[in-house]
Amino acid sequence: MICGIDEAGRGPVIGPMVIAGVQVKDEKVLDGFRIRDSKKCSPERRERLAETIKSKADKIHIVVFDADEIDELRKRFTINEIEVEGFCRVMRVLRSDRYYVDSADVDEKRFANELRRRLDFDAEIISSHKAEEKFVVVAAASIIAKTERDRFVREIEKELREKLDMPLGSGYPSDSVTIKFLKEWIKRYGKLPSHVRKSWKTIRKLSGRQSKLW
Repeated sequence: MICGIDEAGRGPVIGPMVIAGVQVKDEKVLDGFRIRDSKKCSPERRERLAETIKSKADKIHIVVFDADEIDELRKRFTINEIEVEGFCRVMRVLRSDRYYVDSADVDEKRFANELRRRLDFDAEIISSHKAEEKFVVVAAASIIAKTERDRFVREIEKELREKLDMPLGSGYPSDSVTIKFLKEWIKRYGKLPSHVRKSWKTIRKLSGRQSKLW
């Protein structure tokens, strides 16, 4: 069995990080569907591809780190280390002979070795930057991770817009719509909304390090 693993939502200030694993007996079952990196697909195409992937994969497993869990873990670990733990959680469930993973470390071999060190079984681990562009099974995992994160963000936006009727945006710090939403929320309520990663530098700047926002 082979398995591709990728994440979505590593860098946003709002919402979870989602890590997905897609396990198949042979990558050929994913051929012919033009499965590619989720960032290169429209939301509508991602949703269609996600349904195809779910129907073709032998197994899929998803790990979710919500904003509060990320903040708590960040007291002791880097985001790379959190990602390694998430990948390992997927690997332990989808016990495979070979894993293709998108490396979160500048050193691809070091990332693979760190994953291998944490496993209690033998497996081949192929770690690569931009793995979703090289291996269709990783592209499939990227699509599952992205569509799941998008679903969470839609639910978060629905919840928050009951108190502030403004678009939330993507949740990324580079998104001016997201920053505008956060600034207005702080101005109106004097605190941060739920689902925000308080350990992010962007949030510390926006809050002006006011303890009442934490």
